[in-house]
Amino acid sequence: MQLNTSMSRSVLWTLAQLLFVLLGVSAVVFALTRLSGDPAVMLLPPEATEQEREAFRSAYGLNQPLHEQYLRFLQRALSGDLGKSIAFSEPALKLILRRFPATAELAFGAMMIVLLGIPAGIIGAFNRGTLVDRLVMLLAILGQSLATFWFGIMLILLFAVHWRLVPPSGRGSLAQLILPALTLAMYGTAVMARLTRSSMLEVLGEDYVRTARAKGISELMVICRHAFVNTLIPIVTVLGVQLGNLMAGAVVTEAVFAWPGLGSLTVEAIYRRDYPLVQAIILFFALMYVCINMLVELLYAYLDPRVRAS
Repeated sequence: MQLNTSMSRSVLWTLAQLLFVLLGVSAVVFALTRLSGDPAVMLLPPEATEQEREAFRSAYGLNQPLHEQYLRFLQRALSGDLGKSIAFSEPALKLILRRFPATAELAFGAMMIVLLGIPAGIIGAFNRGTLVDRLVMLLAILGQSLATFWFGIMLILLFAVHWRLVPPSGRGSLAQLILPALTLAMYGTAVMARLTRSSMLEVLGEDYVRTARAKGISELMVICRHAFVNTLIPIVTVLGVQLGNLMAGAVVTEAVFAWPGLGSLTVEAIYRRDYPLVQAIILFFALMYVCINMLVELLYAYLDPRVRAS
């Protein structure tokens, strides 16, 4: 009973912190979008009269003081209304939900590739100093060093243009998902491989691992039951961060591969100076990050009894 009460208090405290994070993100985004200039001047044609510009400001509430605009935005956001897109003349949330499945599909495909970094790191740790270990580390360093847009373009040139194995762009089939998922997962896979390797090397030097080996337990059981289990906390933490990055960091990848997700919508909204849509997308991404972080913290308590006890 006491444990359940402590967990409930922990969850409530986490939710309160996350609400403050969302509030801070909304304030920063609202302020930065207003610094880009007067939308009535940027969006209307140069020959528009002052009366037309004033009517535009009145229609979107831009003639009100900034603090009133922000409070109005918060009030609507709490009811699920993130504003109306100026460029598309549609509710911003409707546009986001229409594009979100494409981004979720791309992030899921990329996450399946990112998870391959875990066995790669384990293999490197158990073969420390060998050619296999050096190859794993070389690929990991390359994955963290190469620019995403350059890597994506190289994949298109090789696999789509030169060898014609997969389509160069678009969405709709598994073949069209391969190249953008590889591009998006490149950095995260490298991070997971290096983190898993370093965590495994640290754990393999512990006394309980040496004791397990002295008892004659097979190497596979040493990995699964003794070593890997005790590296899950940092791995889960980085996986949560990587999942958030895959969802929110697909802007460049979607632009390179013409993937119709939230990333390409963000680029289009910025290009069109559609600030209500820009702030709605960023707030949506922030909400995803908040939810992922909350799930990661709850997983801590499940994976580590010391966290539950504290």
